Amino acid sequence: MKIRELIPKFGIWFALITLVIIFSLTTETFLTQVNLFNIARQVSVIGICAVGMTFVMLMGAMDISVGAIIGVTAVTTATLLKNGVSIALACMVSLGLGVLIGLFIAFIVNKIEIPAIIVTLALMTSLRGAAFLITGGLPVYGIPKSFLFLGQGYISFFPVPVLVMFVVFIMGYIVLEKTIFGRMVYGTGGNEQASRLSGVSVNKVKYIVFAIHGFLAALAGIILLARVNSGQPGAGTGYEMDIITGCVLGGISVSGGEGKISGVIVGVMTIGVLSNGMVLLGINEFWQMIAKGIVLLIAVIVDKTSKKTGSKLCMTETKAA
Repeated sequence: MKIRELIPKFGIWFALITLVIIFSLTTETFLTQVNLFNIARQVSVIGICAVGMTFVMLMGAMDISVGAIIGVTAVTTATLLKNGVSIALACMVSLGLGVLIGLFIAFIVNKIEIPAIIVTLALMTSLRGAAFLITGGLPVYGIPKSFLFLGQGYISFFPVPVLVMFVVFIMGYIVLEKTIFGRMVYGTGGNEQASRLSGVSVNKVKYIVFAIHGFLAALAGIILLARVNSGQPGAGTGYEMDIITGCVLGGISVSGGEGKISGVIVGVMTIGVLSNGMVLLGINEFWQMIAKGIVLLIAVIVDKTSKKTGSKLCMTETKAA
């Protein structure tokens, strides 16, 4: 197997291992149990959302409102809990809100045929404004201590948010790799018109995918709320960058129809290790933003380059035959 074929398949593993080695040698605390658990807990919110984003990207779309969905569902849950609503009901309302937001995105995409990235750009601004309106621009406190178990608790010695993330990844893997619906998602992203002609209800697939995405973003908002113990109207700001980067690093094509969710968890961990390592090294926040942007750009370039290489190889093989 040639190097140009190995990079798309194993490049992210090489990048993750390299980062771990570098930060282990340059910091004293990186490989401690406390810090490793801290990384896992930090990436849990991004990881949960990355599963939903994987569905969206495989379908050939993009949602940049995910951070705002996290924020508005987090403050909604916090406000309900502060006003005496039970934990179960508050979580159900917020999860339902996430699903409704996803269905709204799908409705605009299907009925008016506006690209999802444009719809979610507008929605990102609106939802962020809604989060500030709900809270009056102030953090919401008064969260019941029993609720904090979702973000700060442990089952055995595993942090609850990490366990939730792994369960979500397993469920996402089963749906995408083992079900007919998963094949429909890949088919829609690979060639939407061909999927329609083969009898797939593409519009229905979009509704379901965006509903899943909204549900998982709301779940991440609930986990984040329980982790920080307050409803912050700015919660989730900038998360869309890490979520999309994690998906692309994990091999999900920005063009849709290609990639495996098993690679996404490695991509998410890479982003988590990179962020944590830069903090431990005391790197300026603005330089961190530059580094993450470069990482995303490189990942997209590799994705596009590998696609062109694959197309050329297919053409060569066809001519040879």
